[in-house]
Amino acid sequence: MTSIIRHPTEIFLFSLGLQWLAAYLGHVLRRRGGPLEDAERGDFDTILRATLTLAALIIGFSFSMAVSRYDERKAFERNEANAIRTAYVRAPLLPSAEAGQARRLLSKYAELRIQFYVVSDPARLAKIDAETGKLQDDLQSIVTKVAVGQPTPTVALVAVAVTDVLNSQGSTQAAWWNRIPTAAWGMMLVVAFAANFLLGASERRRTPVLLFVLPLIISAPIFLIADIDTPRAGVVRVVPDDLIALSHWIESRP
Repeated sequence: MTSIIRHPTEIFLFSLGLQWLAAYLGHVLRRRGGPLEDAERGDFDTILRATLTLAALIIGFSFSMAVSRYDERKAFERNEANAIRTAYVRAPLLPSAEAGQARRLLSKYAELRIQFYVVSDPARLAKIDAETGKLQDDLQSIVTKVAVGQPTPTVALVAVAVTDVLNSQGSTQAAWWNRIPTAAWGMMLVVAFAANFLLGASERRRTPVLLFVLPLIISAPIFLIADIDTPRAGVVRVVPDDLIALSHWIESRP
């Protein structure tokens, strides 16, 4: 699922400017137009309240989407660490030479997975992905070679554990690609624009300060949503605590 958001600051500035423009346009049109009749004013106020309520609901729903995706990324990070730990523990079930190779590869693999979470540079990420793929192929090659020569239940346990390691990495990558869709961002901005336009055109507004306050109030949660939804660019990130703990545990093993 693709997203137009690359950095949360971009959507914050765009949202703030768009809403200020909407409020200003509404204010200009109200000053040029004549006063509303009582019945029209009541309808206008109803539409304004409904639009503000809709904006709050959409922002709340989008925030829930962003948080659920963050929780999903964190859960997959934990699952990935558990899968690597299981494979590392089961590696001695292989013949001694292959067991040592598998453990060394898993140790390097854990370090690469940590870098996946902390690195933001696209060039370095591409290199990490290439190295990760090579280690996966090497691990699979070792297990496959032993399994073909010794198709025993113990070797099968190792093969299953290595397969779980590979699958967990794929699930993690899918979770990082799963972001709030462009259509949701578009709907959020359209409703925010409408709310500020109607506020600017409201006859019951007593001070122009509201033209600046509401855009800030709406843009703040939009910024937070964008921050959570951009795993590598925002302040709120998934810290690979489980993988770091796993790496320390592997280093402490004899």
